[in-house]
Amino acid sequence: MNVPQSRPHDLGGSPAGPVDQAPHEIPFREQRIDAMVNLMRTKGVISDWAELRAGIEALTPEEYEQLGYYERWAIVAAEIAVRRKLVTREELDARIRHLAEKAS
Repeated sequence: MNVPQSRPHDLGGSPAGPVDQAPHEIPFREQRIDAMVNLMRTKGVISDWAELRAGIEALTPEEYEQLGYYERWAIVAAEIAVRRKLVTREELDARIRHLAEKAS
């Protein structure tokens, strides 16, 4: 029998501690990512939640471990925007560089 290798998102059965359910502040950048992805979904840019999930599951184990929850959403949303030709990779990279320079 061929057992598929588990991916980094497949945590079922893994030991974990209790889930922290305490109320917490959601950073503004995460609120923006959530709003952007929901807008992309509402406008049909992201066909359904399965498309976003598939993109997240396709991340390399290193990417998956290094990125936070909403960072994964942002990476996949950007890839979908490029694939749908809403923006070119060059335009996106230039905007990211501009924002990084502005922040430093």
